[in-house]
Amino acid sequence: MMESRELSAQKLERMAGRMRAIAHPMRIAIIEMLTEKPMLSVTTIYQNLDIEQAAASHHLNIMKNHGILKSKREGKKIFYSLENTTLSDIIKCLGHCKDC
Repeated sequence: MMESRELSAQKLERMAGRMRAIAHPMRIAIIEMLTEKPMLSVTTIYQNLDIEQAAASHHLNIMKNHGILKSKREGKKIFYSLENTTLSDIIKCLGHCKDC
């Protein structure tokens, strides 16, 4: 019985970590971009958001470390995509809220 509570607590902590990881306007914008086009290079992301490459990489790494994004290297370029669409669906839902 004690073990299932610990696993539940670990799962809740992972979930909270993912929510914290997307709780930034730039990260939400990145998720929305990747929802429209499933794989984008770091260059495309930072140019479309009009931010520095280092800032884009920082946001991408946070989301990758929390299991939100995955990356793929092709030569010198790194491409990012969503690990799954669940968080994208949550963001879409929040965008439809009347109070947003």
